Amino acid sequence: MNKTGFYYDESCFWHIAGSYAGPLPIGGWVQPPSGSSHAESPETKRRLKNLMDRSGLTAKLIVSGAAPAQYEDLQRVHPESYLQRFKALSDENGGELGPNASIGNGSYEIACLSSGLVSQAVEDVVLGNIKNAYALCRPPGHHCLPDQAMGFCFLANIPIAIEKAKAKHNVGRVAVIDWDVHHGNGTQEIYLERDDVLSISIHQENCFPPGYSGAEDRGVGKGEGYNINIPLLAGSGHEAYVYAFEQIVLPALEAYKPDLIIVACGYDANAVDPLARMQAHSNTFRTMTSMLTNTAEQLCNGRLVMAHEGGYAESYVPFCGLATMEALSGHKTEVEDPLLEFINLQQPNADFVEFQKSKIDQLKQKVL
Repeated sequence: MNKTGFYYDESCFWHIAGSYAGPLPIGGWVQPPSGSSHAESPETKRRLKNLMDRSGLTAKLIVSGAAPAQYEDLQRVHPESYLQRFKALSDENGGELGPNASIGNGSYEIACLSSGLVSQAVEDVVLGNIKNAYALCRPPGHHCLPDQAMGFCFLANIPIAIEKAKAKHNVGRVAVIDWDVHHGNGTQEIYLERDDVLSISIHQENCFPPGYSGAEDRGVGKGEGYNINIPLLAGSGHEAYVYAFEQIVLPALEAYKPDLIIVACGYDANAVDPLARMQAHSNTFRTMTSMLTNTAEQLCNGRLVMAHEGGYAESYVPFCGLATMEALSGHKTEVEDPLLEFINLQQPNADFVEFQKSKIDQLKQKVL
């Protein structure tokens, strides 16, 4: 039972984030094109899967689809009024469901499928059918509030999966590590007053939601101390992420002792992403994944699930994702990152690194 599960469905790549493909309204049998005007293109995800296939890594995994999330699963997180509004707009050929949250015809059903992939990955790991798992889900979910879509996110994929696992399998303490470059505000909001889910977001300060840092938000009431934000300065590179993990993320997990760890796995901290200004590279994601697989082995019998979130550089997301999958599964391919040396040469200088580390040290004193 050492296998890694990989969950995906081609239908998720057909979610409509823009409006038109040339003169044709997108939907039905008109597929969203590569290079469409919307940043949340399906091509980053599709190219990751293609690279996995060509490298031979996919053949090493247990590949599976999933049923869409059921309405009762959605209702544990989202009110019926929001779900009905989402479904109605989707049926009416789409529009703006929320800020930076445009949908098209059929997006409701695809979002349910995306949530279903995460839920199935979590369930199979919890039941011990597989060791760990990756859900290549789209649309993403970590910005979605219970009653508000935003930032390309329409259903809270990870909380939906968590609440289903708690309801069906009596899962106890869950830790969510969000390394998407944008703050995981949706997950934070949902679990702000609870102590049975530890939420940790490491993100570019003030990036999205615009102007938000989060350093002072530690949870409310029963949840105080169970919400940790690690805002990094724009331009922070590989060393900052590794140091933040060593000083805050891993000690927080060791203190919390979760039964399950879930990663909101965005790749938009990469150095060439169009929606952020960080300097991470493929080895950053490989290193963080290795750290978490080792920690999961020590704390929760290896139970680790990754749910795909952001990442908008079509050329580079596949290499970051492949590095993550190699570390998660323990299988190294022959693929070499063609940008790794270039990005390493662009890393911030020693003075900047030390300044960022000092900021992390200050934060550590407050949150641990």
